[in-house]
Amino acid sequence: MFHRNAPDPFLARGLTQRRLGRRDALRLGGLTALGSALAACGVAGKGTPAASLDSSTIATFWDGKTSNGKVDFANWPLYMDPEMPELKKFTEQTGIQVNYQEVIQEMGPWFAKVQPQLSAKQSIDFDLMVITNGIQFGQFRAAGFLAPLDHTRLPNYTKNAAKKYAREAFDPANVFSVPWASGITGIAYDPAKTKRPITKLADLWDPEFKGRVGMMSDVTELANFGLLAAGFEPGTSGEAEWKKAAAKLQQQKDAGLVRKYYEQDYVDALGKGEVWITQAWSGDIFQKNLSDGTNFEFVIPEEGGTIWTDNFAIPVTAANPVDALTLIDFFYQVENAASLAEYINYVCPVPAAQDQIRKNAAELSGADRTELERIAASRLIFPSEQDYARLHYYVGFDTAEEQQDFSRIFDSITLG
Repeated sequence: MFHRNAPDPFLARGLTQRRLGRRDALRLGGLTALGSALAACGVAGKGTPAASLDSSTIATFWDGKTSNGKVDFANWPLYMDPEMPELKKFTEQTGIQVNYQEVIQEMGPWFAKVQPQLSAKQSIDFDLMVITNGIQFGQFRAAGFLAPLDHTRLPNYTKNAAKKYAREAFDPANVFSVPWASGITGIAYDPAKTKRPITKLADLWDPEFKGRVGMMSDVTELANFGLLAAGFEPGTSGEAEWKKAAAKLQQQKDAGLVRKYYEQDYVDALGKGEVWITQAWSGDIFQKNLSDGTNFEFVIPEEGGTIWTDNFAIPVTAANPVDALTLIDFFYQVENAASLAEYINYVCPVPAAQDQIRKNAAELSGADRTELERIAASRLIFPSEQDYARLHYYVGFDTAEEQQDFSRIFDSITLG
């Protein structure tokens, strides 16, 4: 249910501070150092884990493992109500104690921290962790550091998860992960300034908005929009497509359309009227409107937008993997997914939580009721099937060299 004493939304529920750190997991600005790190971790070459595992392999991992009544859970800061009502409920229902630690700040340092123990087949002192799709997820997977999930023990996930998540390019069929929460990269705009609806990526190239367009400095985000605008699927693109996408982005820059390549400050620029139309993250705009009473619009462009996902995963050396699976499945119960979404306002992977939030809202009054009604009605938290169909994952890489080539091509846009 809604928590009346939640901290300030921008600090505890919005994405402003939290997600900037998680977006760094996908940022490729320092790829020279990253290439060295990949090599040091022994996964600089091609990682070719199976897209799926046969039932006997999964059964072998889980054979003989039983509940121990405990789970150590590593997550990002401010990704759950500080009072942890869901975890208290879980312990009351199952008797399983949860040691919840907000120890993940960025994906690169987290991988570097746990890699030595996992390589030595030693415990990292956590049975469950939330990791972002991107470079480090690929490292975890390619190095064999993630336990295969036993979906026979995840009935709530099977029943309630949005079907989109079974088709994730970074982990097809959810062999090693299932989503904790997601976010969308699309276009935000001020209708009072644009004087018309914005519906397409092509609007970011419209001369009518010269000097009033915001684009992201994060090259993964920038590149994805360049690729989609040029008609390419990011997940299957290569160097030839990257160069064409970069050329399209360079045209936009040379025409004087882009006011600035922003980090998180695009939100302030939109609020001040410095930009009228900008690349944006869904949660930022939802929270901006909710907190400041603005009426900015957020759209998934007709050509497509981007979806990123933070995922439950179990380290292969987990001491309590059965308890970890039990906790994962608990969060796929509709009422628990709803409770979490009410607090964090990310894209919820359980569509039925939308109706549950509406029911919760009906039990409240005043501002509390209004806020829950807005959450339930928001397509930024509950995208439609049509929305999901237009969302794409990021460019994937098999080698550090590919990552460096990618960075070189697109860094020239933001740094030149």
